[in-house]
Amino acid sequence: MNFELSQMPSRSTKPRENGLTMVMDKGLSLRETEDFISSSGEFTDIVKLGFGSSLITPNLDKKIALYKEAGIPVYFGGTLLEAFLIRDEFDTYLKVLSKYKMEYAEISDGSIVIPHKIKCDYIKKLAKHVTVISEVGSKEEGIIIRPNVWIQMMERELEAGVWKVIAEARESGTVGIYRPNGKAHVMLINKIISRVPADKIIWETPQKSQQVYFIKQFGTNVNLGNIAPNEVIALESLRLGLRSDTFFHFLDKETINKFTN
Repeated sequence: MNFELSQMPSRSTKPRENGLTMVMDKGLSLRETEDFISSSGEFTDIVKLGFGSSLITPNLDKKIALYKEAGIPVYFGGTLLEAFLIRDEFDTYLKVLSKYKMEYAEISDGSIVIPHKIKCDYIKKLAKHVTVISEVGSKEEGIIIRPNVWIQMMERELEAGVWKVIAEARESGTVGIYRPNGKAHVMLINKIISRVPADKIIWETPQKSQQVYFIKQFGTNVNLGNIAPNEVIALESLRLGLRSDTFFHFLDKETINKFTN
């Protein structure tokens, strides 16, 4: 904080287990990465190199080094692992993780169908080498996963050894836990949160309205993901009630009544 302001919500501090901001890097250049770290690194907890983009990202080793030097964990998107799995090259993927000294890995089945037991087996194998993040939910529009199935998958993946489980929404925020118009599947979300510990879930929230929804529902220290690099400070402002969307959310009633009655 550059100066003091009363009635601010209690924000967790890095390294965090709650209140994570996961950023999606979809192809920042080295210069852009440096600028991003300079402006928003303090508020960024972990960075995903989106989809399978790591295969073609120029200066990948240098980019990873920049994030690590800034103390920001970085990992390959789950689609990259799916690309290896469909080619039956899991061992090659492990070599790639080792080559780049990756400490985190994501496993997803948003593009290919992986029987859930087999997915959990891969989680157990990965967990011997890295901290594992899993993703639950399809990337395809129109595919509905029943709430009890979401819950079972999340619970079993956590039992298999994942650190956090991501609730899928795609980078568009129009599938998985959201309807095609971007609005939250409230019933699904409420049922998930009734069974799965909140601190174990990262909710994908690429749209501002989705970030606002989860902050208002679960507080400033909710875990949010798929945040664009240029939206990190804007999100942190939402978390702290410094934008109109959450302005009154953390103020006491007496303060609010002074200016709204």
